[in-house]
Amino acid sequence: MTGYTIVRDYPYPIDEVWAVLTEPDEVARWTTTGQGGRPVGFAAVRGTRFQFVGKPTMGWAGVVYCEVLAVDAPRSLRYTWKGDQDTDDVTEVTYLLEPTPEGTRFTWRHTGFRGVGGFAMSRLLGSVRKKMLSAGVPEVLEAHHRARR
Repeated sequence: MTGYTIVRDYPYPIDEVWAVLTEPDEVARWTTTGQGGRPVGFAAVRGTRFQFVGKPTMGWAGVVYCEVLAVDAPRSLRYTWKGDQDTDDVTEVTYLLEPTPEGTRFTWRHTGFRGVGGFAMSRLLGSVRKKMLSAGVPEVLEAHHRARR
């Protein structure tokens, strides 16, 4: 099995980073950065089934099916990730947040990819996530922070 991990440090308190990563309106603002999908039906509540809906491409209908497995606000969120409703290939995404002296360290882990196709998919998704977490999340965090003042 394979996967990828991305770590980013943000100069904002953990509660603000958690809000941007888990409030549906905020999530929709950063997930679409880098060609990601917008969340439909998302809530950071265990058992919630939701979808990320993106632009369909050849061989993919544009929908990822997910279910929240665990939540420990504001420190962690874990959910399943299934790229096709009719497949048994399910991976897991985990968000880990840690306070730091400068703000918050956010770790995104996406694990459980299998075989050559899974390796290729993890590479593709990893590059999309890097853009979201390096460009999309900081922009949304700044706007969220300004709005709270």
